[in-house]
This record gives sequence, C-alpha cells and structure tokens, in this order.
Amino acid sequence: MNNIVLMALAATLGTWFVTAMGAATVVFFKSPNPRLLNLMLGFAAGVMVAASFWSLLQPAIERAEAAGGTPAYITATGGFLTGALFMWISDKIVSRARARTDILPGSSQQKLSRVIMLILSITLHNIPEGLAVGVAFGVLQGSGYSAEALMGAVTMAIGIGLQNFPEGAAVSIPLRREGFSRRRSFFMGQLSGMVEPAAGVLGALLVTHVTAILPFALSFAAGAMVLVAVHELIPECQRNQDKQPYSATMGIMAGFAVMMLLDVMLG
Repeated sequence: MNNIVLMALAATLGTWFVTAMGAATVVFFKSPNPRLLNLMLGFAAGVMVAASFWSLLQPAIERAEAAGGTPAYITATGGFLTGALFMWISDKIVSRARARTDILPGSSQQKLSRVIMLILSITLHNIPEGLAVGVAFGVLQGSGYSAEALMGAVTMAIGIGLQNFPEGAAVSIPLRREGFSRRRSFFMGQLSGMVEPAAGVLGALLVTHVTAILPFALSFAAGAMVLVAVHELIPECQRNQDKQPYSATMGIMAGFAVMMLLDVMLG
C-alpha cells in the first residue's frame, strides 16, 4: 500500500510541476504560444479518450464480471456517470465562484476579488483531478500491478499534467496583467496546483483500503477523464484555428492512435 501511495504522490507532484511550468511562462513570455498549447491539449484529449476505454473501462468491466454480484454493466455505467457527475459538480462550484466577481461593486474591490476567485476556481478544479489520478494509481494494488492498470494510471497523470500547463499560465498571466510582479504571479500560479498531491494521496488511500470498489473506481476515473477531455480539452484546443484549422484535430487523432497502439500492444 505504501508503494501505491508513493506512486500516486509522485504522479500528482508531476502534475503540479507541469502547472508550475505553465505559470513560469509569465517570466519569459507575455503569452504562451497558442499553436503549441492547442497541439498539447489536442494530444492530451486523444490520449485520455482512448485510455478511458482500454485502460479503465474495459478492465473495470472484466473485473466486475469476475467478481460476480452486481451486474458489470451497472457497475461500469454507474461508476462512469458518477465520475463525470463529480467533475461536473466541481465545475459548477467554480462557475458560481467566478460569477460572483461580476456583481461586486468598486473597481479596486472587484480587481482583488477577481484575483482571489481566479486562484480559487483553478484550485477547486484541481482537487477532483488529483483524486482521479490517485484513484487510478490505487487500483494497481487490486489488479496485481497489471500493465493495463499501470498504463491507465500513467495516462491519467500525463493527461491531467498536460492540461495543467495552460491552467498554470491562465493564473499567472492574468495576475501579471493586473499589475502583480512576475515572481508573485508565478508563485500564485503554481500554488493553485499544490492541492493535487494531497488529493492524489487521498484517492489512492481510499481505493487501497476498500478493494471491493475497484471496478467502480476504474469506471469513476474513466468518467472523470472523458468529461475533462470532452468538456475542456477539446473545445479549448479548437480555439483560434483559422490559420491551422486541423492542427489541434491532428493532435487529438495522434494522441488517440498512440494510446490505442500502446494499450493494445502492451495489454
């Protein structure tokens, strides 16, 4: 169990590090390269969609069938929808927090509130992502450290990490535009990702202590992964595509193909 928790901690520290890299763009650039971000986000989306089936849902269905009891289709569907619902609720909380900044009077007060809500919204958004990564690594113990489960956990961490890069920039760059120093903008940007390691450890501990929920947990992680990919990564990577309309799309296709190849070849 300790190894599982350490792996989840290492993975979520990695996702935080990518957040910090995104925040560091405020030191070197006024704004990150949009084409590069679109390609990264598209590739991450393709990887996450492919991994949600081959590395998470398929093993979840197989394990639920082997365990007996509740029909596998109920376990897989319930876990998948619960994971998506969990991410949706967290997004609604973030949206409500952001909406409050539009009704606060006074320019100086509104400026401070926008800064606080910006950091809070990204931080809240990172909590369920850290949990999803932790859950993905937690299932390794019940799966006997199978290559499928390991691939799913690593894919989850990579996908979340890649999308954290623009999130780090999304915090630090607006702070810089509001008049904060580069150093402080970077510090606040990377700070928004520090909740992921704590949430990742919590998710791993939960699954390793309650092994009966492994099929549900795998499906939960798949639902969370698909919602993030479809609701955030794909629409985001398709922005500003007038000059290269297929660059992000090719990134999605390449990510899906690479993940499918690895899963089928190694699984």
